[in-house]
Amino acid sequence: MRYEEPMKIIEMLRLGVQGYSQREIAQSVNCGKSTVGEAQKRCRAVGLTYETAVKMTDDQIKRLLYPQAVGGRPEKAGIDWEAIQKKLDGGKRVKLRYVWESYRQDNPDGLGYSQFCCRYKQWRNTTGKDVVMVQEREPGKELFVDWAGDTLGCVVDSETGKLRKAHFFIATLGDSGYPVVEAFPDEKQESWLTAHVHTFAQLGGLPRVIVPDNCKTAVTKANYYDPAINKAYHDLAAYYQVAVIPARVRAPRDKGQVEGSVGWIETWLLEWLRDQRFESYAELNGAIKRRMADLVKRPFQKRAGSRESVFLALDKPALRPLPQDNYEYAHYIERRVPDNYHIEYNGFYYSTPHQYYRQQVTMKVSATMVEVYSNTRQRIAIHERRYTGKRYVTIREHMPPNHQFTQDRKGFDGKRYRQWAGNIGVNTRYIIDTLLTSVELEETAYRSCMGILQFSKKQGNDRLEAACKKARELGSCSYTTVSNILKNHLEQVSNTVQAKPTAAHGNIRGASAFA
Repeated sequence: MRYEEPMKIIEMLRLGVQGYSQREIAQSVNCGKSTVGEAQKRCRAVGLTYETAVKMTDDQIKRLLYPQAVGGRPEKAGIDWEAIQKKLDGGKRVKLRYVWESYRQDNPDGLGYSQFCCRYKQWRNTTGKDVVMVQEREPGKELFVDWAGDTLGCVVDSETGKLRKAHFFIATLGDSGYPVVEAFPDEKQESWLTAHVHTFAQLGGLPRVIVPDNCKTAVTKANYYDPAINKAYHDLAAYYQVAVIPARVRAPRDKGQVEGSVGWIETWLLEWLRDQRFESYAELNGAIKRRMADLVKRPFQKRAGSRESVFLALDKPALRPLPQDNYEYAHYIERRVPDNYHIEYNGFYYSTPHQYYRQQVTMKVSATMVEVYSNTRQRIAIHERRYTGKRYVTIREHMPPNHQFTQDRKGFDGKRYRQWAGNIGVNTRYIIDTLLTSVELEETAYRSCMGILQFSKKQGNDRLEAACKKARELGSCSYTTVSNILKNHLEQVSNTVQAKPTAAHGNIRGASAFA
């Protein structure tokens, strides 16, 4: 039995709640429409919802939806043509005969090459993969994003004087094809996500769908944290409540809008920038904005209006409002909680609840915050990110009780001990002050002071104050004396002893003998 990864199931449920069709969900999670239908059917059969699934572990989801596959032998099945197609789409050099030979190695009694090709062609015909669909763009719905194929060495490095390359992010929107262009020093994850945030801000609203190419900053293989799209990209989509539906591999018609805009921008923008030099990427992006402000006003050749006029009339009114705060990029790192329950990032150590000792957790690290998530994707700790200062960042509630006690003891000095004792009573303060002043080094009396004051938690302030009064009357200001008084309930016993008269005796001399 073939089953889908739990994170794919969760993403299908999330997009289903938002009202996306099975076809759109299938494109987003990079699987077949029938696979989405089968997964949704299984979820309905067992009553699994998005709100429930996000609180479950992977193993729980697998056992709930696929009990036979998890617990026993896989079922026999025919050829998975969807998987065959994925292999063919996976690289330019992968041919059908190569895939067939791999299939025959696993299935010596399987189909011959001619029958394999015939069945594959029949399957493609039934799926409609070879027919061309008219692409009608709904205003404000889809944002097509990609990196331009060309780069330019146009930014001068202030230290070396050499030219640094500029990589150009291009986004086009809906019916108008309204473009947003921004230059970056690289095509890494942070640049990719930053470009999206800036694009949303420049458009002044949010589309419903983002259509990226299959670049690594957008699409990855299915696993725990990367079902169909990159984890950080998935978080951005969830934050802005948009669906990410990657274009099919080697299917340029799916993103014809941005493909056409890339060629147009490379001609009218990149050629214009080619012989210019800029001191920084900020200066370069300023020049790009000024140039694009003129280009979008140019009239279409085959339709009325311009990119700007159609955008203002159709696309912008259809956009959803932006959230109050922008999305903040974060790194995701897996860690195992060590015996000191502090996990490390960039030289600093952040505490987690001690109950998660030896468990696998995930750190979400942004520019300002460090969050820690359990294997059920529940946040168990949050810290302000540290760049300077103490290397260990500890929350008291994360510590076991004995560590909390030790930390409290280390945090006290003579002033705090006197203040604590004064809140109990004058006699308690007298005992503590006597202990602190009777030694050459005050620190040597700290343990005795802590031991006496801890009695207030078990015996109460009144009994401790009475015991200290008794010890003061006895002239023995020590931990042992106070402890014995409380242990034997002597704090209420009077110190006065009635003197008996001396018996008369001949050998006893009186006062006159000493006159």
